[in-house]
Amino acid sequence: MTDITHPVNESVNDSVKEPVAYQPSIISFANDLANLCSLAGLLSAVLAIFFAIVGNFPAAMIGLVWAVFFDWSDGNIARRMKDRTDKQRLFGGQLDSLIDIVSFGVGPAVVLLSYGDFSPWFLPGAFVIVAAGVLRLSYFNVYGLVDKATFQGLAIDNNGIFLVLFFVLNGFISASVFTSLLYVLILALAALNVSSIRTPKLSGGAWYYGIVTYTLVSTSFYGWQLLK
Repeated sequence: MTDITHPVNESVNDSVKEPVAYQPSIISFANDLANLCSLAGLLSAVLAIFFAIVGNFPAAMIGLVWAVFFDWSDGNIARRMKDRTDKQRLFGGQLDSLIDIVSFGVGPAVVLLSYGDFSPWFLPGAFVIVAAGVLRLSYFNVYGLVDKATFQGLAIDNNGIFLVLFFVLNGFISASVFTSLLYVLILALAALNVSSIRTPKLSGGAWYYGIVTYTLVSTSFYGWQLLK
Protein backbone atom coordinates (compact mmCIF):
# COMPACT_ATOMS: atom_id res chain seq x y z
CA MET A 1 0.00 0.00 0.00
CA THR A 2 1.35 3.33 -0.94
CA ASP A 3 2.03 5.65 2.01
CA ILE A 4 0.31 8.94 1.43
CA THR A 5 1.76 11.92 3.37
CA HIS A 6 -0.86 14.45 4.30
CA PRO A 7 0.08 18.07 3.47
CA VAL A 8 0.47 20.56 6.26
CA ASN A 9 -2.63 22.61 6.88
CA GLU A 10 -1.21 26.05 6.04
CA SER A 11 -4.38 27.90 6.93
CA VAL A 12 -4.05 26.72 10.51
CA ASN A 13 -0.40 27.80 10.73
CA ASP A 14 -1.19 31.19 9.22
CA SER A 15 -3.72 31.83 11.94
CA VAL A 16 -1.03 31.54 14.62
CA LYS A 17 0.50 35.01 14.95
CA GLU A 18 3.05 36.60 17.18
CA PRO A 19 1.51 38.35 20.17
CA VAL A 20 0.93 42.03 19.51
CA ALA A 21 2.90 44.39 21.77
CA TYR A 22 0.73 46.23 24.25
CA GLN A 23 -0.33 49.69 23.10
CA PRO A 24 -1.81 52.08 25.66
CA SER A 25 -4.91 54.05 24.82
CA ILE A 26 -4.51 57.58 23.49
CA ILE A 27 -6.41 59.11 26.37
CA SER A 28 -4.15 57.36 28.90
CA PHE A 29 -1.42 59.88 28.06
CA ALA A 30 -3.61 62.61 29.54
CA ASN A 31 -3.04 60.94 32.90
CA ASP A 32 0.38 62.55 33.05
CA LEU A 33 1.10 65.75 34.96
CA ALA A 34 3.50 67.13 32.34
CA ASN A 35 1.04 66.44 29.50
CA LEU A 36 -1.79 68.01 31.51
CA CYS A 37 0.37 71.11 31.88
CA SER A 38 0.93 71.13 28.11
CA LEU A 39 -2.83 70.86 27.54
CA ALA A 40 -3.39 73.78 29.94
CA GLY A 41 -1.09 75.76 27.65
CA LEU A 42 -3.19 74.69 24.68
CA LEU A 43 -6.33 75.91 26.45
CA SER A 44 -4.62 79.25 27.09
CA ALA A 45 -3.69 79.49 23.41
CA VAL A 46 -7.22 78.67 22.26
CA LEU A 47 -8.58 81.38 24.57
CA ALA A 48 -6.00 83.82 23.21
CA ILE A 49 -7.09 83.01 19.65
CA PHE A 50 -10.77 83.40 20.55
CA PHE A 51 -10.26 86.77 22.23
CA ALA A 52 -8.09 87.96 19.32
CA ILE A 53 -10.85 87.06 16.86
CA VAL A 54 -13.45 89.06 18.80
CA GLY A 55 -11.03 91.99 19.11
CA ASN A 56 -10.33 91.77 22.85
CA PHE A 57 -6.56 92.10 22.64
CA PRO A 58 -5.79 92.58 26.36
CA ALA A 59 -7.53 89.26 27.09
CA ALA A 60 -5.74 87.69 24.11
CA MET A 61 -2.38 88.76 25.53
CA ILE A 62 -3.26 87.26 28.92
CA GLY A 63 -4.04 83.95 27.22
CA LEU A 64 -0.84 84.12 25.21
CA VAL A 65 1.44 84.84 28.16
CA TRP A 66 -0.07 81.94 30.10
CA ALA A 67 0.55 79.72 27.08
CA VAL A 68 4.22 80.69 27.42
CA PHE A 69 4.17 79.96 31.14
CA PHE A 70 2.70 76.48 30.71
CA ASP A 71 5.12 75.77 27.86
CA TRP A 72 8.03 76.52 30.18
CA SER A 73 6.45 74.59 33.06
CA ASP A 74 5.73 71.27 31.35
CA GLY A 75 9.42 70.61 30.75
CA ASN A 76 10.27 71.36 34.36
CA ILE A 77 7.57 68.96 35.51
CA ALA A 78 8.68 66.24 33.09
CA ARG A 79 12.28 66.42 34.27
CA ARG A 80 11.16 65.86 37.86
CA MET A 81 9.06 62.79 37.02
CA LYS A 82 11.44 59.88 37.45
CA ASP A 83 8.95 57.13 36.59
CA ARG A 84 8.13 58.27 33.04
CA THR A 85 8.70 55.65 30.35
CA ASP A 86 10.49 56.30 27.05
CA LYS A 87 7.12 56.19 25.26
CA GLN A 88 5.74 58.81 27.62
CA ARG A 89 8.73 61.03 26.97
CA LEU A 90 8.37 60.66 23.20
CA PHE A 91 4.64 61.33 23.37
CA GLY A 92 5.19 64.38 25.57
CA GLY A 93 7.74 65.78 23.13
CA GLN A 94 5.36 65.39 20.19
CA LEU A 95 2.48 66.88 22.16
CA ASP A 96 4.57 69.88 23.18
CA SER A 97 5.66 70.48 19.59
CA LEU A 98 2.11 70.37 18.21
CA ILE A 99 0.84 72.71 20.90
CA ASP A 100 3.71 75.13 20.23
CA ILE A 101 2.61 75.62 16.62
CA VAL A 102 -0.92 76.45 17.78
CA SER A 103 0.25 78.78 20.56
CA PHE A 104 3.14 80.59 18.89
CA GLY A 105 2.45 80.12 15.19
CA VAL A 106 -1.31 80.17 14.70
CA GLY A 107 -1.86 82.44 17.73
CA PRO A 108 0.30 85.34 16.47
CA ALA A 109 -1.10 84.84 12.96
CA VAL A 110 -4.68 85.29 14.21
CA VAL A 111 -3.65 88.32 16.28
CA LEU A 112 -2.17 89.92 13.14
CA LEU A 113 -5.22 89.09 11.01
CA SER A 114 -7.69 90.33 13.61
CA TYR A 115 -5.82 93.56 14.29
CA GLY A 116 -5.79 94.14 10.53
CA ASP A 117 -9.59 93.62 10.39
CA PHE A 118 -8.97 90.39 8.45
CA SER A 119 -7.85 92.31 5.39
CA PRO A 120 -6.29 90.12 2.66
CA TRP A 121 -3.16 92.28 2.95
CA PHE A 122 -2.42 90.55 6.24
CA LEU A 123 -2.70 87.01 4.92
CA PRO A 124 0.95 86.86 3.71
CA GLY A 125 2.23 87.78 7.17
CA ALA A 126 -0.09 85.26 8.82
CA PHE A 127 1.09 82.53 6.48
CA VAL A 128 4.76 83.37 6.95
CA ILE A 129 4.66 83.17 10.77
CA VAL A 130 2.82 79.82 10.69
CA ALA A 131 5.07 78.40 7.96
CA ALA A 132 8.19 79.51 9.83
CA GLY A 133 6.89 77.86 12.97
CA VAL A 134 6.17 74.58 11.18
CA LEU A 135 9.62 74.57 9.56
CA ARG A 136 11.35 75.44 12.81
CA LEU A 137 9.62 72.78 14.91
CA SER A 138 10.09 70.11 12.24
CA TYR A 139 13.80 70.95 12.07
CA PHE A 140 14.14 70.86 15.84
CA ASN A 141 12.35 67.52 16.07
CA VAL A 142 14.94 66.04 13.70
CA TYR A 143 18.16 67.78 14.79
CA GLY A 144 17.45 69.03 18.31
CA LEU A 145 19.79 71.51 19.97
CA VAL A 146 23.07 72.59 18.44
CA ASP A 147 24.60 71.68 21.79
CA LYS A 148 23.22 71.27 25.30
CA ALA A 149 22.43 74.96 25.72
CA THR A 150 22.05 76.44 22.22
CA PHE A 151 19.24 76.59 19.66
CA GLN A 152 19.65 77.25 15.98
CA GLY A 153 17.31 80.15 15.32
CA LEU A 154 14.96 81.83 17.78
CA ALA A 155 12.92 79.39 19.87
CA ILE A 156 9.27 79.66 18.91
CA ASP A 157 7.98 80.44 22.41
CA ASN A 158 9.76 83.79 22.10
CA ASN A 159 7.08 84.76 19.57
CA GLY A 160 4.61 84.88 22.43
CA ILE A 161 6.98 86.68 24.78
CA PHE A 162 7.77 89.45 22.30
CA LEU A 163 4.17 89.83 21.12
CA VAL A 164 2.86 90.25 24.67
CA LEU A 165 5.55 92.85 25.36
CA PHE A 166 4.86 94.69 22.10
CA PHE A 167 1.14 95.05 22.80
CA VAL A 168 1.97 97.25 25.79
CA LEU A 169 2.29 99.99 23.16
CA ASN A 170 -1.27 99.46 21.93
CA GLY A 171 -3.23 102.63 22.64
CA PHE A 172 -0.12 104.72 23.25
CA ILE A 173 0.68 105.18 19.55
CA SER A 174 -1.61 105.66 16.58
CA ALA A 175 -3.44 102.59 15.28
CA SER A 176 -1.92 102.91 11.80
CA VAL A 177 1.64 103.04 13.14
CA PHE A 178 0.97 100.20 15.58
CA THR A 179 -0.49 98.03 12.79
CA SER A 180 2.56 98.61 10.59
CA LEU A 181 4.95 97.84 13.43
CA LEU A 182 2.97 94.70 14.32
CA TYR A 183 3.32 93.45 10.75
CA VAL A 184 7.05 94.14 10.81
CA LEU A 185 7.40 92.36 14.17
CA ILE A 186 5.58 89.24 12.90
CA LEU A 187 7.81 89.06 9.83
CA ALA A 188 10.94 89.65 11.92
CA LEU A 189 10.00 86.87 14.36
CA ALA A 190 9.34 84.49 11.47
CA ALA A 191 12.75 85.28 9.96
CA LEU A 192 14.47 84.75 13.31
CA ASN A 193 12.64 81.45 13.88
CA VAL A 194 14.20 79.93 10.75
CA SER A 195 17.51 81.80 10.77
CA SER A 196 20.93 80.26 11.27
CA ILE A 197 21.74 82.44 14.26
CA ARG A 198 22.40 80.61 17.51
CA THR A 199 20.42 81.59 20.57
CA PRO A 200 20.86 80.37 24.14
CA LYS A 201 18.42 77.94 25.71
CA LEU A 202 16.98 79.88 28.63
CA SER A 203 16.74 77.21 31.29
CA GLY A 204 17.37 76.98 35.00
CA GLY A 205 15.68 78.35 38.08
CA ALA A 206 16.52 82.01 37.54
CA TRP A 207 15.06 82.08 34.02
CA TYR A 208 11.98 80.15 35.15
CA TYR A 209 11.29 82.57 37.99
CA GLY A 210 11.77 85.32 35.44
CA ILE A 211 9.01 83.92 33.22
CA VAL A 212 6.76 83.49 36.27
CA THR A 213 7.29 87.16 37.12
CA TYR A 214 6.75 88.18 33.49
CA THR A 215 3.49 86.22 33.40
CA LEU A 216 2.14 87.76 36.61
CA VAL A 217 3.15 91.32 35.67
CA SER A 218 1.69 90.98 32.17
CA THR A 219 -1.52 89.48 33.51
CA SER A 220 -1.87 92.35 35.99
CA PHE A 221 -1.20 94.99 33.32
CA TYR A 222 -3.65 93.61 30.78
CA GLY A 223 -6.16 92.73 33.49
CA TRP A 224 -6.08 96.39 34.56
CA GLN A 225 -6.78 97.38 30.95
CA LEU A 226 -9.81 95.09 30.90
CA LEU A 227 -11.18 96.76 34.02
CA LYS A 228 -10.83 100.29 32.67
